[in-house]
Amino acid sequence: MSTESTAEIDVRRSVTVPLSPEPTFELFTARMTEFWPAEHSIGAADLAEVVVEPRVGGRWFERGVDGSECDWGRVAVWEPPRGVVLLWQISAQWQFDPDLETEVEVTFTEVSPGRTRLDLRHRHLERYGDQAEAFRAIFDSPGGWEDTLARFAALAAPGSE
Repeated sequence: MSTESTAEIDVRRSVTVPLSPEPTFELFTARMTEFWPAEHSIGAADLAEVVVEPRVGGRWFERGVDGSECDWGRVAVWEPPRGVVLLWQISAQWQFDPDLETEVEVTFTEVSPGRTRLDLRHRHLERYGDQAEAFRAIFDSPGGWEDTLARFAALAAPGSE
């Protein structure tokens, strides 16, 4: 038996928005199209919509302007308004891979009345093997989760609803 262990590699980001947990959860899961960077599309057609089916086992996918669909993963945990875990099943070649699962865990915590902190943790990046550090760097870069959550926070700001 091997005593060798692979350390978990993850990326963490947080943002606080001027909404209570319920609408924050709804905005993140039901309106992802409105803040997801279109340049992060992996489908054959231009991005029209990002869909998170609202249940455990639901699909997480993009729909192209031509109606085509491209899977990204699925919903592992669905606990509105506390949190969601999305399985990111996108390979190092930026294609859907049903055998790869990294986890995007998102929790929503009310920090004061009408203010919610969204904590995102993209974990198990070590599952990318020899590409793990490169993918940690991509997700941790200014154009990675930081930009996506900045877009989310801008959407959640007063006057954007």
